[in-house]
Amino acid sequence: MTSAPQQPLRGRAVLVTRPIHQTYKLVELVNAAGGEAILFPALAIESPENPAPVRQLLAELASFDLAIFVSSNAVEYGLALLGRSWPDPVRIAAVGANTAGALRRRGLVCDVVPVDADSESLLALPELSGLAKGKRVLIFRGEGGREVLADRLRQQGTEVIYAECYRRLRPQADAGALIARWERGGLHAVTVMSGETLDNLWSMLGEAGQRLLRHTPLFAPHSNIGQRAAGLGLTEVAITPPGDEGLLRSLAAWFAQRAR
Repeated sequence: MTSAPQQPLRGRAVLVTRPIHQTYKLVELVNAAGGEAILFPALAIESPENPAPVRQLLAELASFDLAIFVSSNAVEYGLALLGRSWPDPVRIAAVGANTAGALRRRGLVCDVVPVDADSESLLALPELSGLAKGKRVLIFRGEGGREVLADRLRQQGTEVIYAECYRRLRPQADAGALIARWERGGLHAVTVMSGETLDNLWSMLGEAGQRLLRHTPLFAPHSNIGQRAAGLGLTEVAITPPGDEGLLRSLAAWFAQRAR
């Protein structure tokens, strides 16, 4: 007789806040582990209001030495605006394994990818720290965002240009039903994948939801998000390994510890 599969999240409801088109895998993992994934997107991704400047820039892609993709959204929206095959001489770097995986699924080989999914880890690699003066780098990203990549590369004498190929927006959603469930004890963990997502969620919840969030375990893949959460007064924050599988392992470990 085979034993029943382990379900470490049985009886646990997990809030999933990432953009709706990116929820499938995490929802599947949470549900397979016996939990219940509750969808409340706190970030929306859309194309630029005027994509023409980006398309014009991408027409000159072959003139760059390196292209950096900062996220899977940058891959999806950037390649859609490119609209043709990738020029072979242009090397590709990705901020993390998830982004590299998104490139791979579209038939592109990522030449440079750090173990940790952040700009600082990418900059530490010799392929970037050793870029010769005068090289040209194109960064695929959303509108706005951190400047650390461009700032450090420019200090080395590298020319850096942004291909801002998508927008990040705060969804317009009523959190009333979610808060009512939360107040009844029907929500046990919150997941966020970026600082901006956390900021949006905080605003969307209002005072009643913020009180609940402060005392609900938050799971995030980077210490920067943890610091942001601590600044908001959250008392239980877990920094997870990268990827959906890493997030699930952290959730399982957290609740297993508290079941002892």
